[in-house]
Amino acid sequence: MNKYRTHNCNELRKEDLDEDISISGWINKKRDHGNLLFIDLRDNYGITQCIIDKENKNFLDLEKTQLETVIKVNGKVVSRSDETINKDIKTGEIEVVIKEFEILGTCKELPMPVFSDQEYAEEIRLKYRFLDLRRKKIHENIILRSKVISYIRNEMTKLGFLEFQTPILTSSSPEGARDFLVPSRLNPGKFYALPQAPQQFKQLIMVSGFDKYFQIAPCFRDEDARADRSPGEFYQLDLEMSFVEQEDVFNVVETLMVNTFKKFSNKKLMYDKFPKISYADAMLKYGSDKPDLRNPLVINDITEIFTREDVSFEIFKKLIKSGSNVRCISTKNTKDKPRSFFDNIDKWAKEQGASGLAYFTFEKDSDLSAKGPIGKFFSKEALEEIMKKTNSGIGDSIFMACGKQKNLEKITSLARDKIAKDLDLIDDDIFAFCWIVDYPMFEKDETTNKIEFSHNPFSMPQGDLTEQNFEKPLDILAYQYDIVCNGIELSSGAIRNHKPELMYKLFSIAGYDKKQVNEKFSGMINALSYGAPPHGGIAPGIDRIVMLLANEKNIREVTMFPMNQNAQDLMMKAPSNVSEEQLKELSIVLKNNK
Repeated sequence: MNKYRTHNCNELRKEDLDEDISISGWINKKRDHGNLLFIDLRDNYGITQCIIDKENKNFLDLEKTQLETVIKVNGKVVSRSDETINKDIKTGEIEVVIKEFEILGTCKELPMPVFSDQEYAEEIRLKYRFLDLRRKKIHENIILRSKVISYIRNEMTKLGFLEFQTPILTSSSPEGARDFLVPSRLNPGKFYALPQAPQQFKQLIMVSGFDKYFQIAPCFRDEDARADRSPGEFYQLDLEMSFVEQEDVFNVVETLMVNTFKKFSNKKLMYDKFPKISYADAMLKYGSDKPDLRNPLVINDITEIFTREDVSFEIFKKLIKSGSNVRCISTKNTKDKPRSFFDNIDKWAKEQGASGLAYFTFEKDSDLSAKGPIGKFFSKEALEEIMKKTNSGIGDSIFMACGKQKNLEKITSLARDKIAKDLDLIDDDIFAFCWIVDYPMFEKDETTNKIEFSHNPFSMPQGDLTEQNFEKPLDILAYQYDIVCNGIELSSGAIRNHKPELMYKLFSIAGYDKKQVNEKFSGMINALSYGAPPHGGIAPGIDRIVMLLANEKNIREVTMFPMNQNAQDLMMKAPSNVSEEQLKELSIVLKNNK
């Protein structure tokens, strides 16, 4: 190839026997057998085993060379003996007898080993991320990420989408999260914002007459970190289409997701055609709008049962009179589970801040009855009604919670996941996609009682707009949708509101007057006034897609240079202080600046 190598560390095979070659890479491992020194040489592509014997003049120098030193090896390809063949690597049938070597890059004492995938503290891993990225598992994750992005880009082009780039410096807008602000030197006292998403720009692209747009877009949100969300920045497949309805967007995204997940994973897809679940049904059946459909457990509302005279569970009956509801989860064939199984789930629920989970198990001797602490409070007829409502049978168990809707949804959603894990009901070898649809356009803030947008403020409301009752905003549904896989939200999208007068109307419900809309969304509202097509889109998260494909639990494992939980880059020491001169240039004075 060049002066550093004739081959990479994954190329040499038996066909290359007796050839004189050069390879370069990092010393991954050394094994000293006294008269023989074995070295695993690693580069981006793989590993080649090299050997040097004690008679070679370079033996002592190589023996004391630090792991992770970058070296060039000149040598001869020989065959391994049958008992030393390594079937785990592609070069496992050969090895290189070292004639001479050259140090290309020295290495200090390592703060963490590279050849091991052992877990290390986040602080060490992020401070020395360049070393962390050499480790096999995370190195492969980042290569997977590159391949997934390239594949998606090619697929989008095949589907007739054009790739455009939208601005990074833009204006601040209420997208739902905090903006990162950038001071303007040329406009003292004013600020740009880094885009939370290219939302307005991609709509303006449609207004500009382009039909299908996409980009692998960087997005910036000043949010707290979570396992499935990086603090600061992330990437999404941003796309928008003109002259489309909701189903048109679904067809494109389903095709892309099915093809991508089949190509990069051996796991099965539960559905090639993703089920559509209304937001209301999702919150009732799963307690969440991010349901994991691998979990077969379903939540049922059984509040009505407690209005019966032959149910004497007074604690729940009193709570219902004050506005609470009762929801339950039915588990199949749990009659033989020990008492500790049920009590542990009840105890766990109390640890989550709930009052616990009441439970009983259906059983039948001479007649139908319920075994458990509260079984005696239900008549045979009431039990039959619960069985019918929950599709339960003899030997199945019922876990119940009572409370106000938000709290009830939270605890039953958590309980559904907890019970499924305890019963080992979730198949980790499956991807289960679904669409969550029919989101409410507005919601009421429980603290302020203010009407707010529940999702995307630029969405089109459903129904005949001439007959829409704007006096009851909480009843208005929107053409808004999320795509969810295995309990992880991959994306939000919507059919957009392309009618200026309707936009003014909807924003007025959320407390914005016409002047505020014109100020906040001047580019958008102005453009929509000059002939805008019906359009819609979505933006699946690249980081979360790769996280699922790599079978990782934390998004940090598929991000090249992530920040820590406090949004700090420990390697580059960002954020950092800046000089007084820089601040002066930007017309900024820091209060209490020490």
